[in-house]
Amino acid sequence: MSSDRELVRVSDAERQAAADRLRAALGEGRLDLLEYDNRLALAYSAVTYRDLDQLFTDLPVHAAAPSVPVAAARPVPPTKPVRPVAVRSGAAGLPLALKILWGIWGMVVAINLTVWLLVSLGNGEPEYFWPMWLFVPGVALLGGTAVVQAVRSNK
Repeated sequence: MSSDRELVRVSDAERQAAADRLRAALGEGRLDLLEYDNRLALAYSAVTYRDLDQLFTDLPVHAAAPSVPVAAARPVPPTKPVRPVAVRSGAAGLPLALKILWGIWGMVVAINLTVWLLVSLGNGEPEYFWPMWLFVPGVALLGGTAVVQAVRSNK
């Protein structure tokens, strides 16, 4: 009857169980890494029970019990939800409207500086620095931003 079992084909689940058993033997120190690798390849390529049984002839039938006791999980006491603190540094703490206004102002300054530079290079001498007038709305925007930040920090 044992010869009938030796000729029966094994399933993928049985190959995986054999691989798990080999991994346990490696963890116990019964196999070295090279031997484990060779036996693992043979386990996944096994066709019959005979192929799998040959992998365990020199190993015990059951794995040794773990020597380290498993600690029971402690219940975690419920905590009250923590309200996130808003960090207001740089543009990260600004309202969306101010972010948009600062973005528009920056783009206008960049475009005007580029036009002034190209005109000055084209004429061969520096032209009147008219982009300086864009700092007036920039100062106004800076003042508005300071007021909004002050009001928001008092809440």
